[in-house]
Amino acid sequence: MENNHRLRTNRVFALLAAITIQLTLGIAYIWSVFQTGIAESLFNGDNAPAALTFSLLLATLTIGSVIGGKLAVKYSTRIVVFIGGIILSMGFLLASFVTDSNPWLLWVTYGAMGGIGMGFTYSTTIACVQKWYPHKKGFVTGIIVSALGFGGVVFTPIVEKLILTFGGQGAGEFQTFMVLSIVFITVCTTGSLFLKNPPDGYMADKITAASAAVKEIKDYSPGEMLKTSKFYLLTGAFLLACMGGLMMIGFAKPIAVAKGLEDTAIIGVLAISMFNSLGRLLWGMISDKLGRKNTIIILLSGTATLALFVNLAAGFWIYILIALIGFFYGGLLSNFPSLTADLFGPKHMSTNYGFVLLGFGLGAIISSQIAGYYRDIAKNDIDLMFPAFLIASCCAVAAIILMTILKVLRKRERGF
Repeated sequence: MENNHRLRTNRVFALLAAITIQLTLGIAYIWSVFQTGIAESLFNGDNAPAALTFSLLLATLTIGSVIGGKLAVKYSTRIVVFIGGIILSMGFLLASFVTDSNPWLLWVTYGAMGGIGMGFTYSTTIACVQKWYPHKKGFVTGIIVSALGFGGVVFTPIVEKLILTFGGQGAGEFQTFMVLSIVFITVCTTGSLFLKNPPDGYMADKITAASAAVKEIKDYSPGEMLKTSKFYLLTGAFLLACMGGLMMIGFAKPIAVAKGLEDTAIIGVLAISMFNSLGRLLWGMISDKLGRKNTIIILLSGTATLALFVNLAAGFWIYILIALIGFFYGGLLSNFPSLTADLFGPKHMSTNYGFVLLGFGLGAIISSQIAGYYRDIAKNDIDLMFPAFLIASCCAVAAIILMTILKVLRKRERGF
């Protein structure tokens, strides 16, 4: 009885620690607050190389997830998250010293170091909590990744205030990076102390009939997974699926400004952060009922449609559109990790999901360059940015095709 109580306490603390860490990692998703100031101060107003910083963070997050996942299996989740927090903090600290004479260092510090540190903590915390709640995988994954989205809501006004306090747009971003480095190292290293995997077979007898299939899933090693067509379909779909959401996350504030809403443009950042978080939670719960693949196809259909209306939305309607795009994007990010565990098993999930995230990372780089290129062309005529969102819509349709093929392949494997 005492042992059961201790295990229940451990899983609650693991969940709370994961939520707190992911909430802090949500700072990465408010890049559009930094975008204009960084473009002006380091890149002579060129948006594409500035946006590449955010894309590199997301791309190297995938590398960090793969490395961190392997280290977590060999050592422990606690150690990996602790190290990840230090790397992430150092990346932001060093980013605070970048100047216009060496702007590429921002890609190395905020981008590469920030992404690798974030990757060490991101998928390992998800995998750890999924093992504590194997019968509610979609639900707890939704809670954890929604915390990351909600971090944007919490930190957007704080970061805006810090930038103003430290000299305003184009100057205050760098000292703000320094403050954020302290936040990262404090939260990640402290939270890591409460992260520990459950004993083997934990709650195996309590998995409900609805999720009993979890016991039948083969645990694929990363090498085995990389030999399957399912992996390439899933990773390709992830690459294409993230385009619309990433374009809007990186450019929510500049788009609002170009729409003539400069005084309230921060609402765009808050809207996409809040609904990104809400989407991660709700669509994670819904997927436990509808199935991951069906849910992802619904989300992609919504993204493909909404992306076509960015240029048509006038006035405050743009904020509603931004919120809806964030809502669907958040759902995608809560379902792909759960689907990875469904397809390839929970044992190597943190490493396997790191490989799947390679699609997301590549999509992040491509989307930022497309959006940055058309944003520079558009300047204050936002209609000229329409091709970027048309591309995002087409990519979502292509992702639907890949998910449909994956569904057919999965049915054949199961023999029905």
